[in-house]
Amino acid sequence: MDIAILFCTCVVVLGVASIQTQLTRSERRVARVERKLDTVMRHLGLEEEVPRKDEILALVRDGKQVQAIKLYRESTGASLVEAKQAVDAMS
Repeated sequence: MDIAILFCTCVVVLGVASIQTQLTRSERRVARVERKLDTVMRHLGLEEEVPRKDEILALVRDGKQVQAIKLYRESTGASLVEAKQAVDAMS
């Protein structure tokens, strides 16, 4: 019985490790594609359209950086670091 539990535990651990490796590879691929797309957009002189940009800019003008970052994250799905960088660039 103990050997069966140990075997099942090993199978689960190996399965989780395999899934984690696949996710890491996928995340790296997505990041690489995003960098390439950003380069193409810069080359073409295009800017990413930010939803609710006017509201975010109003918050920035009023000195409400935290609320602006929160709204940016809600609107775009960006991470906290990305949102802070974007809002800082707007100010």
